[in-house]
Amino acid sequence: MDDKISSATAQIHSDDTELLANAARNAISRLVRCLFAERLLDPDALLRARDGRQAWLPLWQTRRVLHFSDLRRAPAGTFQNRGQIEALDASGTRRRIENPSVLMREVAPSIAFAPAADGLEHFVRDVDNSMRNDVLARRHRKRWSAELREQIGQADAIGFLAYLEETLPPHLVAMTLDQWGALEGHPFYPTWKAKPGLAPDDVVALSPEFGARVRLRIAALRSGWAYIEKMPHVGGYSEWFAENFPDLWREWAASLSKRGKSPADWLPLPVHGWHLENFVRQEFAPEIEADIFDPEGPEIETLPSMSFRTMLPETRDPRPFIKLPVAIWMTSEQRTLQAKSIHMGPRLSTLISDMLSKEDDLRSELEIFTEELGAILHHPDTGDEHPGRFLSVVYRNTDAIARRDGLLPVTVAALLTAGPVDGRPLICELIGRSGDESEAAIAAFFRLYARTVVRPTLAMYLLYGLAFEAHQQNSTVLFDDRGLPRKLLIRDFGDGRSFAPLFKERGYELQPFSRKGILPTTFDDDISLVRSFVIDACFVCHLHEIALCLTEQYSLAGDRLWRILREETEEAFDTLRSRMLSDAFWLEERQAFLERPWPTRSVLRMHLEGYRDYRVEHQLPNPLASTE
Repeated sequence: MDDKISSATAQIHSDDTELLANAARNAISRLVRCLFAERLLDPDALLRARDGRQAWLPLWQTRRVLHFSDLRRAPAGTFQNRGQIEALDASGTRRRIENPSVLMREVAPSIAFAPAADGLEHFVRDVDNSMRNDVLARRHRKRWSAELREQIGQADAIGFLAYLEETLPPHLVAMTLDQWGALEGHPFYPTWKAKPGLAPDDVVALSPEFGARVRLRIAALRSGWAYIEKMPHVGGYSEWFAENFPDLWREWAASLSKRGKSPADWLPLPVHGWHLENFVRQEFAPEIEADIFDPEGPEIETLPSMSFRTMLPETRDPRPFIKLPVAIWMTSEQRTLQAKSIHMGPRLSTLISDMLSKEDDLRSELEIFTEELGAILHHPDTGDEHPGRFLSVVYRNTDAIARRDGLLPVTVAALLTAGPVDGRPLICELIGRSGDESEAAIAAFFRLYARTVVRPTLAMYLLYGLAFEAHQQNSTVLFDDRGLPRKLLIRDFGDGRSFAPLFKERGYELQPFSRKGILPTTFDDDISLVRSFVIDACFVCHLHEIALCLTEQYSLAGDRLWRILREETEEAFDTLRSRMLSDAFWLEERQAFLERPWPTRSVLRMHLEGYRDYRVEHQLPNPLASTE
């Protein structure tokens, strides 16, 4: 793939005009979706034509009108822009809007709040950067798809998924699909590919949507300068590392010994190669000079996952994932790895594992990627771990994707990404395995899919107060050989929210993490922040998007899939009712999921406000609400 990547890193040229136009349309669609969903523009102010497609939005502050030639409204107040947008001024002059930055400047005087002083300009820069990276990614995807079609044809495989299963071990099949699904990004992020500060060559070399391979340096940290959190079955940090990375451990220890240092005094600490050269050597020069941190050591080649900074060693035998900080701004956040993730990942992995060991039914529906071990730079005298957000690591077990039962793990975002053979979302390839793509078959598939996701997610929340961030990136669904969903697999617990009274009532304990300046994730008094986490990630960003995708792909009538989702959610509540703490609690939660508006993160507003508050939410019309 080297020649492919080197050619892809060229700057955007005139021959990319079509790709750039497509990126602009994609960005405008995302922006329109966010503006109306967050009610920064009032959807109730739209004047709609009888054809149900055209719409006009008055912008009273500037005496203009936006005309949408094809604006479709889907459940949950989701607006899909499929046509042209024009701005009409008081004289009747029309101006076509073909760039998201132009659209944003056009509506800025009319949005429902005042952005930060530099909020609009910052947003416009990020959208422009996102579009340019989108062009790079889709240019590469065209070549990658063509190569795969040729390989699939030569192998006489029945599809992309079958080809991967025939040629790679299960963990690398799962990882290839994870990288494949990194193309589209979060459905409600208008700056979905923004990586300001990264040159185009680095975007391509480091990002999963390019099928990247990234080298990590196994540096060394003085053992007295590390805080370590681990699951109970893990012995010492070095012993665990030596067992899971035996060749790397030997190289690392030999490298230290050659430099006159005793491996017993140090811990192996992986560092992302770009992060090391562009940040760590400068920012941690005092620690390097004081011989607290040694940046030298062996290297390992890894596959970056959809999250960009969680890496899987590219080995035939599965090795643990390595999650690292990378001092890169992506989708408006710097990808640090805070002390909260180090402390809470192994703790929550232990808690959930204990719960599942006692729940036979739930264990048959749910698996997790356990975060066995974490370490962070920790000052031995002051206890300060804040600088360690740039020098830290979490190791995630890969057993869940190293399958021996024939189940195929597919990250949810990959299900919604166009496959290389026919350009349809990969979920269609799974449905097609049955040979029946009738409306009844699609409905039956979605019912089983919704059940597979909803039941374990609601069980963990309603019985134990644990909220999985079960969005498209953190959720993997296990499919059988007929393409049917069988089990939910969840990852990433560092930011997982929990409601302590529920799990304490059932005899469990969890040591919460609390630091000044870091938002808490364990709550004692108000369950609403835990609930909104479940609704936003699982129902809005995951299940709603699956229903939307299938409805579009198969031209299904109306809200049929959302009615199925309601029925499966009702069934989950009914099944759990006898085990919940009280009927009052059951009724309150049932109303919140099935009747009341859905809370979800206001990503666009947060961006425009300069992220003054990371917990700004808005409410969407509940697509499951009864119409009685």
